[in-house]
Amino acid sequence: MLDFIYYPVSAVLWLWHTAFSSVLGAGSGLAWVLAIVFLVMTLRALLIRPFMAQLRFQRTMAEIQPEIKEIQRKHAGDREKQAAEIQKLQQEKGFNVLLGCLPLVGQSLVFIGLYHVLRSFKNPHVANYVFSTTQVQSFLDAKLFGVHLSATLATAGGSLGSVAVVAIPLMIIAAVATHFTARASVARQPKPANDAAAQQTRIMNMLSQWVFPLGVLVFGPVMPVAILLYFVTQNAWTFAQQHLIYGREDKAGVAVRATGIES
Repeated sequence: MLDFIYYPVSAVLWLWHTAFSSVLGAGSGLAWVLAIVFLVMTLRALLIRPFMAQLRFQRTMAEIQPEIKEIQRKHAGDREKQAAEIQKLQQEKGFNVLLGCLPLVGQSLVFIGLYHVLRSFKNPHVANYVFSTTQVQSFLDAKLFGVHLSATLATAGGSLGSVAVVAIPLMIIAAVATHFTARASVARQPKPANDAAAQQTRIMNMLSQWVFPLGVLVFGPVMPVAILLYFVTQNAWTFAQQHLIYGREDKAGVAVRATGIES
C-alpha cells in the first residue's frame, strides 16, 4: 500500500550502500552504517528549502499576532467573523499552514519507509524491494561494534549484554538530542494569540520536549540498532541545522535593527 514510500527509500539506501561497498567491500558492516547515515543526510538536504519555508511561516505567524488579537477584540463574540477575517489576513500575508508541516511530514514518511525496509531484511533467500538476496544476506551479517544492525534489545537473548552496550547509548543520545532540538524550537515560538492557543501550545511543547524523547527510550528496546542509528543521525542533523540557520537568522535580524537605528 505504501510502496510509493518504500521503493524510493530503499533505492536511495541501495545507491549509498552500493557506493560505500564498492570502496569498503560488499560484506562491510560500515558500508551499511554509512548508507543509513547518508540516507538521512540526503533526505534532510532535500528538506532544507521546506525548512526555510517553515521558518518564514513561524516569522509571519509572529508578525501577524497583533493583528489577530485586534480582530479578536473587534469581533468579540462573533467567532465566524473572527475566523473569516483571520483567514483573509493569512491569505494577504501568504500564510500557509501546510508549509509549516511539510518538513515533519517528509521526515515521518522517510522514517516509516526506512523502518519497513529494514524490518523486511529477514530472509536471505528473498529479495527486499530493490535489494538482491546477496545484499539482504549482507545486511543480516552487518555489524556495528560487533552487534548486528538488525538486532534489538527485546530479542537479544543471550547476547543482551553486547547489544545493550551499543543500543542503550544510541537510545540515550537520540532521546537527549530530541529534547534539545525541541527546546530550541520552543524558544523561538511566537506568543499564542489567546488562552486556548496558549493551552494547546503548552501541551504540544510538553509532548515535544519530554514525551517524545521518553518515547525513544520506551520503544528503543524493540527497535533495531539500524533504526536507532537513524534516530541519532536525524536528531544530530536537526540540532546542527537549527543552530546554524537560527544563528544566521538572528544575526540578520540584529543587522536589520542596527540599520534601522542608524537611519
